[in-house]
Amino acid sequence: MVTTLKKGHIFLIYAVLALATFIAFEPVRHSEFVNYDDDEYVTENSHVNGGISSKSVVWAFTTLHGDTSYWHPLTWLSHMLDCSLYGLNSGMHHLTNLFFHIINTLLLFWVLRRMTGAVWPSAFVAAAFALHPLHVESVAWVAERKDLLSAFFWLLTMCVYVRYTERPGIGRYFAVVLIFSFALMSKPMAVTLPFALLLLDYWPLERFQTLNLKRLRELVVEKIPLFVLSAILSVVAFAGQKSIGAVAGEKFLPLVARISNAFVSYTNYISKMVWPTRLAILYPHPGNSLPMWQVGISFLILVIVTIAIIRQSKRQRYLIVGWFWYLGVLVPAIGLIQVGAQAMADRYTYLSLIGLFIIIAWGAAEFTAKWRNRKITIGIPAILLLVVMLVCTRMQVRHWRDNFSLFSHALSVTENNYIMQNNFGSFLLESNQYDEALAHFDESLRINPKHVSAHINAGSTFLERGQIDKAVVHLNEAMKIGPNIAKIYNEFGIVYGMQGKFELAIENFEKAIELNPNLNEAILNLRTAQRRLLESKSDTVD
Repeated sequence: MVTTLKKGHIFLIYAVLALATFIAFEPVRHSEFVNYDDDEYVTENSHVNGGISSKSVVWAFTTLHGDTSYWHPLTWLSHMLDCSLYGLNSGMHHLTNLFFHIINTLLLFWVLRRMTGAVWPSAFVAAAFALHPLHVESVAWVAERKDLLSAFFWLLTMCVYVRYTERPGIGRYFAVVLIFSFALMSKPMAVTLPFALLLLDYWPLERFQTLNLKRLRELVVEKIPLFVLSAILSVVAFAGQKSIGAVAGEKFLPLVARISNAFVSYTNYISKMVWPTRLAILYPHPGNSLPMWQVGISFLILVIVTIAIIRQSKRQRYLIVGWFWYLGVLVPAIGLIQVGAQAMADRYTYLSLIGLFIIIAWGAAEFTAKWRNRKITIGIPAILLLVVMLVCTRMQVRHWRDNFSLFSHALSVTENNYIMQNNFGSFLLESNQYDEALAHFDESLRINPKHVSAHINAGSTFLERGQIDKAVVHLNEAMKIGPNIAKIYNEFGIVYGMQGKFELAIENFEKAIELNPNLNEAILNLRTAQRRLLESKSDTVD
């Protein structure tokens, strides 16, 4: 399937890929930051929004920070560089994301063409990767820079690895290990890359022709340094997530429920790849409520497809590589170890769908190999499909314009989404729409009475309305659920301040700052309480 084209034509493909990607995602330059991780990663993070400095660089490499406590120093440095260059200009931060997505698209085309010699299947895979609506989340969400940056180093590792396999040498191997470490330092999900490289050894690099155990052992041994790095980062990521309670244990989410959700998610991702509708920033985890028939059908589909592909692997190697790429790359995020409240997430498909795109592209090329006028009969449908993807992606980007668009859309396409109910309420609270905000907090707590953030936000809303007793009810409930949350102590500090109990207020603000040194609100409240305490003592003396 080797295709020979002039350099000018190849350059034109690169240009079209870049231009089409820009057209699809161009509206992101008008998007705002959203109050869903963007605040923690950029806007409210003093280590980041102050730009790059020696102090912030040390912090980036020594902290486990964020809702999931990932160690991803290169991601932090990337955000810091943006802040140094653009400040908090949200449009420029979004354009940086788009820049990385374009570069990733071009790298994917380069490495596939280099490995296979097949220009048009490689171009289709790269274009589908660039334009598919499922990838909007990774590009249009500033906090998902880690996804784009990790993919950049993942694909760059593949490029260097291909060069290494063509002419092995210690220098080229060191480059593979080094760039792979950069991928891990951008997002821990890159831990599956060594396994992906083994798949590439099978096809299209063909470093072993059959399942020769001796040759396979040699290739595995070759990648031991990569596996070691993956193991270390996996342990660090798991420890960090567990330390903040982000990992759901057997008590809260039984293993059977996690496995069931994994089977259903694998098939749901495929379904959304084919028909990308009702996309949302968060799909609530169903817990134990998944119907067994749905789990059973999903399991059967995965087993049947896997068996069929293995049986065809000798004749169509791309099938086994594409399928196991899809299954394998998703493993860290499929929910067997549940982190967070999502059942699945569009961003997890950013690299994993490459496997399915490979199956589609090479399968279509092989199926139509003997057709007359095949360039027209396969080319026109492919172009039309990509144009549809571009239009759908551009429409999906609009939902990421601001908090209102993002949260309201998520609520319109999902059910029992207590997190988005809380987030939408938080946005309304910031807009001083107290009654509307409380309605969403109440709905969040109806769905999940133990959602601590909704209790805190409801308490904050009642404080804004001067209803201290009602605020204390929610704050006490929040304290029972999550006693070590800085925001709770900050709100109790406000309560005591409103009651004139400034010493108790100061104690709570200090506790809040101890739990979260970056909670600027608590820092400002502490200063105010200290000043008012001095004023009250001064008035007493007078």
